[in-house]
Amino acid sequence: MAARLRRELAIDVDTVHGRYGEYKVLVDGDVVVDGGPMVMLGVMPSSRTIVETVRDRLASPSGTP
Repeated sequence: MAARLRRELAIDVDTVHGRYGEYKVLVDGDVVVDGGPMVMLGVMPSSRTIVETVRDRLASPSGTP
């Protein structure tokens, strides 16, 4: 996912290992995607949704949704 964000949005991306079953995407320190409890079952948010959410957040004035 980090590689796709780098490629499609041309942004710097840091990856950080979280706890088991944790999947979050942050923009400027704010959580914009949270996989929630379904991640424990292997159900991840779609990459399309993640890219669109990050793109929208970056485009919004002052970083607010």
